[in-house]
Amino acid sequence: MRLLMLFVLLFGMSGPVRADIWECVDSSGNKRFTNLKAESAGCKPMNLPPISSVPAPKPQAQPQTKTVPAKPQATPGSFPKVDAPTQQQRDAERRKILEQELGNEQKLLDQARKELAEQEAIRLGSERNYQRVLDRLEPFQKKVALHESNIANLRKELGSLR
Repeated sequence: MRLLMLFVLLFGMSGPVRADIWECVDSSGNKRFTNLKAESAGCKPMNLPPISSVPAPKPQAQPQTKTVPAKPQATPGSFPKVDAPTQQQRDAERRKILEQELGNEQKLLDQARKELAEQEAIRLGSERNYQRVLDRLEPFQKKVALHESNIANLRKELGSLR
């Protein structure tokens, strides 16, 4: 009898679980979620489906079938085509734009390096702890790294042009 009651109790506990969750929005528009009834004053209850603790059934194994590689599809006849001189002109314009962007990034990198060097030369009296110096220099170092990354990406893009 006790075993049967224990089994019924355990089986009843393994069913779907439901938690009451409330969504709270403050005067600034920030959202906060809580499951504590005491903190839910003025909050909107969320209607969430129950969560089941029972594992989902495993999918049945499908029989192995031989797959045939897909044939490359031909370009449809209605697809717009560009003649070779027009494409060469577009490629030349693209190269010109990328080279201009590369030049601009080089100038910005030089300027960022100059600003970083100026900041590295400055020692403030309030920076007795070296970590404060590192914290002050970090945005300047990030700016240099960003421009170096942009230059590397532009060079890569220019290298991949025809």
